[in-house]
Formats: sequence, C-alpha cells, structure tokens
Amino acid sequence: MIWMIRRYKGKCAPFFLTPKSHSQRHPAVRRFEGEQFTLECLYSDSELNISQVHFEVFSKHMQSWRTVWERSWCYYSMEIERTAESLLLFIPRAGSFYEGPYRCVSDNENVTAPDNSSQPLAVKVHYMGELSLSREGYTSYLGVPQELKVRLGDDVVVKCSASSSEEPNYYWNKDGDDWILPSSTLTLRKMSAMDEGQYTCIATHPSVESLSKKRSFSITVLSEDAAWYESSNGRLVLMTSAAVVSLLVFILSMSVFLCRRAKQTKTSKGPIDDRSQKKPIYKASVESLPSTCADKQPLV
Repeated sequence: MIWMIRRYKGKCAPFFLTPKSHSQRHPAVRRFEGEQFTLECLYSDSELNISQVHFEVFSKHMQSWRTVWERSWCYYSMEIERTAESLLLFIPRAGSFYEGPYRCVSDNENVTAPDNSSQPLAVKVHYMGELSLSREGYTSYLGVPQELKVRLGDDVVVKCSASSSEEPNYYWNKDGDDWILPSSTLTLRKMSAMDEGQYTCIATHPSVESLSKKRSFSITVLSEDAAWYESSNGRLVLMTSAAVVSLLVFILSMSVFLCRRAKQTKTSKGPIDDRSQKKPIYKASVESLPSTCADKQPLV
C-alpha cells in the first residue's frame, strides 16, 4: 500500500490518501482506460473521526478544488463507501475525465489548514483511441476508403491521427518494402504503378509500449484510359452530385405540394355567395314571411 503522507513543519498530517491494493510508493496512480481502481482515505490519528472526511479533486477547468460526490451515469460512475476506519472512492471504469489530483479533506473544526488535507495524489489514465485516416483537401469526416483508387500522376497525401492521453509516435510503412516513415503524414507525389500496394499507419504511446494502434489501406493506380468516375475522387463527385440533386428534388416537391395545398385551402374558404340575398321574395313564395299586407312587390 502506498503511504502518501503530507508533511508540515516536520509533522505528519492527521490522515493520508492512498491507492488501495498497491505495494510500493508512487507519487501517482497510473491506470489504463477501462480499468477499475479504488482510492482510500485513512486517519493516522485514531482519536479523529473518519466520518468527517470527504474527497476532493482539482478541476483544471475551474482551477480549484471541488468535492467528489457519488454518482452513477453510463460510464461515468463513482461510488463512495465509508467504513469505521477509512473512506473509499471506487471508480469501476477509468477514463480521461477521472484524471487529476485527489485529496482527502477533514471537516473537523479542530483540524486547521494546511493539516486538514492530505497530500494530493495524482491519477493518470493512459488511453489511445482508434486511428483515423483523412486525405489532404478533404474533410476528416469522409475518411479514406479501404481501397483508394487514383489516376496515374495524381498526388496522394494521407494524415493519420488518434485520440490519446499523450501525443503518439506515428510511423508509415508499405507491405513488401523495408522503409519506415516516422511521420503522421504520408505523401506520395506523381503516382505510378510502382506505388500500388497496402500502406499501414502505426501509432505507439510514448509512455506505454503496450498501447499501440494500426490501420491499413490499399492504393490502386488506374490506367490512363480509365473513366474519370472510376477513381475514388470521381465516385465522391458522383455521390455528392446525387445527394445535391436529391435534396433539390425534395425541396421542389415540397414547395409544389405546399403551394397546391395553400391554393385549395383558399378556394374552400372563398367569399360568401350572397346571390341568395338578392333573389326576389314574393308573398306567396316559400321564402316569404307571414304578413297581413297585400303587397305584391318583391321584397329585396
């Protein structure tokens, strides 16, 4: 178990923070993404009550210490357990959002700063996401197809990137060749048939050798008489054009539909036909009202 004891004027703080299940001293807790770990607060003075202790984490965004509360939401879960002798903070799945210095803080009025807090214990989470490939001049959302078809003489620039706890080291190689390019960007000028093949990007974590990712794609160089739409660029243009045409047709159809509907609504709610009010009404007619006057003139 690691004993992280805060020293002040030659004396020990009344309690300390330690990562549970460790057997040697270490200034930080290092975990891989997805692993679980537990932090433990222990009092070095048996006369003090552990029930008056809470966890705090330093927020790099707010640049201040904030209290750690128990919560459970998808992958963001923290469980706090209090025993008679210690306070435990259990994190079932380590992630980058759990990084930062942690400390134990006492609420006891008899313990004043700086002795009311333990020595901060840094939590470092190592991770590396999947690699993504993108072409120069194209949005990263399009990516690079598994088979990239280019025309003879075209230039190909592919960038490799990954989300990582530390900036990875990138390398490119080609199957069958013995060269290695230590860069995140692969640049091929004036493509020829000799440049065809499978290319692989490898990313390694600078601090953890076991963390590495790789991704491959192949390049096919089309002949000079190949149609323009056979290349990956040509297919992208066709797909984009089809999407634009479909969107325009949809907008036009909706406009026609709404115009016709508005016209029908206007017709059904047209002006009141008042011709019946101008029709002559005679005494003997059905529309006449009972009257004692012998008037044969029409009532208009």
